[in-house]
Amino acid sequence: MVFAHGFGCDQTMWRDVATAFERDFRIILFDHIGAGQSDFGAYNPAKYASLAGYAADVVEIGRALELENAIFVGHSVSAMIGALADIEVPGMFTDLVMVGPSPCYIDDGDYVGGFSRDQIDELLEFLAENHLGWSAAMAPAIMANPDKPELQDRLTNSFCNTDPDIARDFARATFFSDNRDDLARISARSLVLQCREDIIAPLAVGEYVHAHIPNSEFRLLDATGHCPNLSAPDEVIRAIRAFV
Repeated sequence: MVFAHGFGCDQTMWRDVATAFERDFRIILFDHIGAGQSDFGAYNPAKYASLAGYAADVVEIGRALELENAIFVGHSVSAMIGALADIEVPGMFTDLVMVGPSPCYIDDGDYVGGFSRDQIDELLEFLAENHLGWSAAMAPAIMANPDKPELQDRLTNSFCNTDPDIARDFARATFFSDNRDDLARISARSLVLQCREDIIAPLAVGEYVHAHIPNSEFRLLDATGHCPNLSAPDEVIRAIRAFV
């Protein structure tokens, strides 16, 4: 099982979930470039200007470890990164678990992505001007568990520990991505895990992803916010176990 973290996070965000599968699966954790213990010096702005660059890293990891028929568990933007990797190398992953996925964050006609273009521009401008302030302001809203301030602090600290320049570029690649047309090309059996009251990936987005992936299941978690791997790990574990 390959676990991939979302924007502003690192592999430690999966520790409460991944350990539950260690007896039955070989567990692979990694940090996207610019996060955690990754080699910041290997960053290439041209490569990582789109999510395809991050998907290429997943494929490289898979080939290096000779993965076949593996399970990919991706949180947030990594759900789409995993989907792109599946499209690039069918068979590397037989199953995709997509936690809070979004193929497009910007509203477009009848499509509800959750944000207007102006809102995304403002969000990215704030991030570019004040990385630490953005982290402190956004983490509580993204976590959406006000009764668990320790989780808000954990997410804030994770945001603050990412490389500011790489985080800015990753945010642009994430929030300006549009992978709606790629959903129909996913060959892996897929599970869409959706949270209630998720400001990053609202319910309509999760339902859209499920409707457009040929072989997918949808599960609405009894969890709020965008990070159930932190706020409701036991529920995430149960949902993944029932799927795999």
